[in-house]
Amino acid sequence: MNRYRAIFISDVHLGTKTSQVDALLSFLKHTEADMIYLVGDIVDGWRLKKSWYWPQSHNDVVQKLLRKGRKGTRIVLVPGNHDEFLRDFQDSHVGGIEIADRTVHEAADGRRYLVIHGDQFDAVVMHAKWLAFVGDWAYEIALILNNQINFVRRRLGLTYWSFSAWAKHSVKKAVNFISAFEETLSGEARRQNTDGVICGHIHHAAIREISGIRYMNCGDWVESSTALVERQDGQFEIIAWNTSQQLLIEAATEDDAEAEPARRAEPLAA
Repeated sequence: MNRYRAIFISDVHLGTKTSQVDALLSFLKHTEADMIYLVGDIVDGWRLKKSWYWPQSHNDVVQKLLRKGRKGTRIVLVPGNHDEFLRDFQDSHVGGIEIADRTVHEAADGRRYLVIHGDQFDAVVMHAKWLAFVGDWAYEIALILNNQINFVRRRLGLTYWSFSAWAKHSVKKAVNFISAFEETLSGEARRQNTDGVICGHIHHAAIREISGIRYMNCGDWVESSTALVERQDGQFEIIAWNTSQQLLIEAATEDDAEAEPARRAEPLAA
């Protein structure tokens, strides 16, 4: 069991077929934290309005989080654009979960971080929502292509490859959007007199310094299955959770309950 001071999760998109709920359940099963921040788009209200999709595994994620809350973990939910209906409940507690439009996390070393989903600083979402819906549809198509491509790759014995991530990081306009988003969020952190910002929204995990401000993005649980964690010493890292690797390690240690589990994550940045 890996224990962290804080865990930050964003962009799970429960209610969609592309949500990597098995990976998230595995991650939640093998990690504990004093605080868990749900940094927006945990539930995909946009998709659920079009057609209802809510299998038991998606309910299991909610129940797992609620159980952690009952056991003493502080859980804060910061809604995003896909679960914006939860903003009607900000500054309240629902099932033991605190809901806030934004909050500030103080790390073990005393540094203060603005925690916000980030859609408030996405001009497309704020001023041309119809275009955001078109983009969401296109992204869904890219994820479907992911599944088809990786079905063939698995048959050939190849590892997972994300077409949608490749497109996002290769198309110049997308790269420029990510860069502008990161700079804008860093600027907001500076305006709020914080040392950095922790956000989601663009499904692109990162830890970097931008003009003296630490920018950290949790990533997502649709493509990359990533979370941002704060260790007990105040250091942050991005964890990429590898479900297949996890299952192999669980099988290997099944007969040795005394054995300490090996690290089941791959740090992407520090």
